[in-house]
Amino acid sequence: MRTPHTPKTAQAPILPLLPLLLRRLCTGTTWLPSVRLPSTRMPSTRLSAALLRATALELVVLAGHALLYPTGITGERHPATGSATGTATGTTTGTAGHPGPAPVSAPAGTTALPTGHPDRPPVVLLHGFIDNRSVFVLLRRSLARHGWHHLESLNYSPLTCDIRTAAELLGRHIEEICARTGHREVDIVGHSLGGLIARYYVQRLGGDRRVRTLVTLGTPHGGTAVAPLAGAHPIVRQMRSGSAPIEELRLPAPGCRTRFVSFWSELDQVIVPVEAACIDHPDLDVVNVRVTGVGHLALPVHPAVAAGIRQALDAHAPAQGPAGTASVA
Repeated sequence: MRTPHTPKTAQAPILPLLPLLLRRLCTGTTWLPSVRLPSTRMPSTRLSAALLRATALELVVLAGHALLYPTGITGERHPATGSATGTATGTTTGTAGHPGPAPVSAPAGTTALPTGHPDRPPVVLLHGFIDNRSVFVLLRRSLARHGWHHLESLNYSPLTCDIRTAAELLGRHIEEICARTGHREVDIVGHSLGGLIARYYVQRLGGDRRVRTLVTLGTPHGGTAVAPLAGAHPIVRQMRSGSAPIEELRLPAPGCRTRFVSFWSELDQVIVPVEAACIDHPDLDVVNVRVTGVGHLALPVHPAVAAGIRQALDAHAPAQGPAGTASVA
């Protein structure tokens, strides 16, 4: 297994729309110290203090996100090109073990948009359940400030009832991006359910031909037992252990070319058990990154996680590490 070096905490960008307290929590370690879990079990008092700090951060993130949520309801608008439509000509659907989509060239009359770093493919940001693209406002700014100039977001409806359907939508979106930009591949960052949708696209719909690196944040790769009352929604039931999509992802995936980096937190109250956010598959190139002192909602906004994501996206040939694991404090 390959693993990137342990990323270091970076300063979060300042957004005037977010509460001052959110910025204070996310821009340093004076109020929210970094805590590395030792190999032995943490004392209960220490764990309780870390959990209280993480819960406080979760509440602040939730308040800030509530302010920004309306800004992400509508989809992104892309600059007009020479083509009237700019839609892709290839196909995205397929099955595991079968050839994926053929390379897509821009339609006649379409001008490929310029990209920032020539070696960096576009990054697609995919939100979680009943969320929208506004959850990535801080991460998006962090990536842009460090040289990623082609960033895309996809909103899928909260009424989406099937992970497979959402994965097919993602595939069509990626084909359109490749046609519009001239890139053959993209990177994906998915939070929670978004990471599960992206993984299904990569493993089961031939998306490994299009996705170079898939980064997931608090994604229930092994299923989660949380929120029993939310089980009325079909897609929530699909996020539980033993569901059909989860079991499909356990099937062999020989030759999968995508590199996976999964960020998980021991204080994630949405993923139960927390280790279910790790990817465990013998056929996949996986690095599981442990995040300390951060809850589920804070994963897309915390500066240390953003630094880890930047390193994962830039790590073309990371150094070998034990058991394919790393950590972010």
